[in-house]
Amino acid sequence: MTLESISKYKRIHMIGIGGVSMSGLAEHISHFGFSVTGSDAKESENTKHLQSLGVNVQIGHHPEMVSLADLVVYTAAIPKDDPEFLEAERLGKEMMERSTFLGEITKCYPECICISGTHGKTTTTSMIATCFLEAHLDPTIEVGAYLKKIDGNNRTGNSEYFILEACEYVDSFLEFSPSTAIILNIDNDHLDYFKTLDNVKHSFWQFTERLKNNGIVIANLDDANTKDVISKTEHQVIGYGIENENATFSAKEITLNSYGTPTFSVFKNKEFYDTYTLQVHGKHNILNALATIATCDLYGIEKSFIKQGLTSFTGANRRFEKIGEYKGIPVYDDYAHHPTEIKTTLSCSKEIPHNKTWAIFEPHTYSRTKEHLEAFASILKEFDFVLLADIYAAREINTYSVSSKDLERLIKKENKNCFYFENYEGIVAYLKEHVQMGDIIVTIGAGTINQIGYQMIEKEKATLSF
Repeated sequence: MTLESISKYKRIHMIGIGGVSMSGLAEHISHFGFSVTGSDAKESENTKHLQSLGVNVQIGHHPEMVSLADLVVYTAAIPKDDPEFLEAERLGKEMMERSTFLGEITKCYPECICISGTHGKTTTTSMIATCFLEAHLDPTIEVGAYLKKIDGNNRTGNSEYFILEACEYVDSFLEFSPSTAIILNIDNDHLDYFKTLDNVKHSFWQFTERLKNNGIVIANLDDANTKDVISKTEHQVIGYGIENENATFSAKEITLNSYGTPTFSVFKNKEFYDTYTLQVHGKHNILNALATIATCDLYGIEKSFIKQGLTSFTGANRRFEKIGEYKGIPVYDDYAHHPTEIKTTLSCSKEIPHNKTWAIFEPHTYSRTKEHLEAFASILKEFDFVLLADIYAAREINTYSVSSKDLERLIKKENKNCFYFENYEGIVAYLKEHVQMGDIIVTIGAGTINQIGYQMIEKEKATLSF
């Protein structure tokens, strides 16, 4: 790797340094000898970790820290009246939003592998990272969730490889410079920004155009929107799929064991490649594994390392993750927050032997809830019981005149076992009173709904700490 594109910045100050991506960036550049300072609104495990590495992190606003910086990096969540932001503007400091700076980092790596898609980015990034680590390739890694293999969400390596989860929201991934662009799927999400599915697809096409010379696209040919996008690119495409006969990599002879996890044979150009058994559920994870296999094969990784990586992978944090049991009743947590993702969660739930399924759902953002209200109801009604929390606002205020009660009314038309609760305590109490042995509980949502599962477990197993 070469640090040429950022070498002119000796001292870098980061506003909002405690964020998942920002803290990872801070660790990377600190590792390579840059002087890094930062601030955050509150103390967290991320800020403590950075401090343990010698990074000067302060809690609260500290405008005086800006004065010595050659570059000020900030997150999109930082308001423009933030005291440090205003001081940087007053002093005429060079400033970059987080994704722009991350894009500069991607230029430093000859081999930047960017994993994109509306669904499955975190899991596939984690799978690929695990295989590269098994092959001792010493990659740098940025992933959107905790990964056990690296005991965190980022890792700084000393090789030419950068494995990066590439998010499409607000066109962040258009700042990156990939050598390999993976497209898992394209769906009608983030319509508060994109407005239409056609705009989403156009953004993914622009992403393929960001490829460096001789860059390669690895794409899911089972996904119609992805096929449409790659039909417009002039770059080499390696396709994978289960249904598509023209895929370079395909999965056949799929079986499920008693736990619902798959074994399948992989074929490359219709020739047998290898057989794999996963420890994660669902057809979608077979597709994620195919994307991983195609990527690893492209980079010449031995089959034995690919198999070991996929066999040892037990899932990314909050991706249909079993977090424990309550009186023998399994409790799962899933980050799903789009109807397509919840459909996958439902499918995974059905693959596990059970009596009744309990979906504990917290809608994420008002705009998404409004846009997909009927689709959410259509899928959630298929669970035996549905308990609804208030909408998790995230970055929004409710200008959409929508609430979880609207969702409750729709679901109740076909499933009377749907109930809205004003707080988590009410959901926990209802679960404790009504859930029975043989049932399974799944908390669903990108907010803090997983707290309910941990509250259930903590009541039963007070010795656990989270």
